[in-house]
Amino acid sequence: MNTEKKKKPGPLLQIAAGLVVLAAITGYYLFEATTRKGGPAEEPPEPAAAAPAAPAAGAGVSRELATGTLAAFLVRPDRKALPDVAFADGSGTAVKLSNWKGRVVLINLWATWCAPCRKEMPDLARLQQELGSDQFEVVAISVDRKGAEASSAFLRETGAENLKLYVEPTTRIVSELQSAGLPATILVDRRGREIGRLLGPANWAAPEAFALVKAAIAETD
Repeated sequence: MNTEKKKKPGPLLQIAAGLVVLAAITGYYLFEATTRKGGPAEEPPEPAAAAPAAPAAGAGVSRELATGTLAAFLVRPDRKALPDVAFADGSGTAVKLSNWKGRVVLINLWATWCAPCRKEMPDLARLQQELGSDQFEVVAISVDRKGAEASSAFLRETGAENLKLYVEPTTRIVSELQSAGLPATILVDRRGREIGRLLGPANWAAPEAFALVKAAIAETD
């Protein structure tokens, strides 16, 4: 029986086979080196988003302070004077916003039937307790038609007795300050201009709330 002689691979085929073997050996050693360093290489994680830079001390209120629970706080780029709204204190004495000129004021419009108002009232009381002074006051104004007696009871029930009672039962102040609902909170500078506002509830005892008010107090203009 005749047997055919096997053809020897040509030089080109031998070179190609050698390259394959060399690549396999190189890959093996690279794999071993990577494994010794702690496993296969992974893609680097995406860089975290940079936190907003904190404003310089005494720089005043800026948009960077509207964070956390105050993320919805709208800082006015161009401050305009608020109308000199009128209301009354707990004894029925008429007062106006201009009575606070020279002080920073946090106006809060609320009512006894407003559930979010009930939730945030203790926080406003704490803010007043911690930062209230001849430089700053939380002026929480009840627009409840039930009047001063019901509003005073509400402050006691919510543990906010350290807030002075202010009432405006005609609710005219709501439209004058262009509030879209309750609660509504407006930060006012020493010249009676609106720094910014927040429509809806917030934790006014949170660190970001304290930072916002302190920045307003620190303003020199």
